[in-house]
Amino acid sequence: MAEKTIRRTTGKGGNYRPTKKGAGMTRKGVKAYRAKNPGSKLKTAVTGKVKPGSKAAKRRKSYCARSLGQLKRSSKKTQNDPNSRIRQARRRWKCADGGRMPDSLFRQLD
Repeated sequence: MAEKTIRRTTGKGGNYRPTKKGAGMTRKGVKAYRAKNPGSKLKTAVTGKVKPGSKAAKRRKSYCARSLGQLKRSSKKTQNDPNSRIRQARRRWKCADGGRMPDSLFRQLD
């Protein structure tokens, strides 16, 4: 039976970026994951400037839409905490709302 690895942000096996640095996996972490899982298409975050309509822009748009769904389903505490992992990751991906949940969605949830 395979040994379950522990998710760490520092030290040996630290393949995840700390929340303060934007959450998500590091480049080293993605490389390690792909080595363990041949055929994987896992990629790092799209953090730079991208041309509208490019593959990277489409990945960003897709991630932002997906993560907004996660944010909506999280607790009010997480939604309002600027240092939560999901908000930091959304900020790192440069989602249009800067990691926050748009005000229009707050009104829909109430």
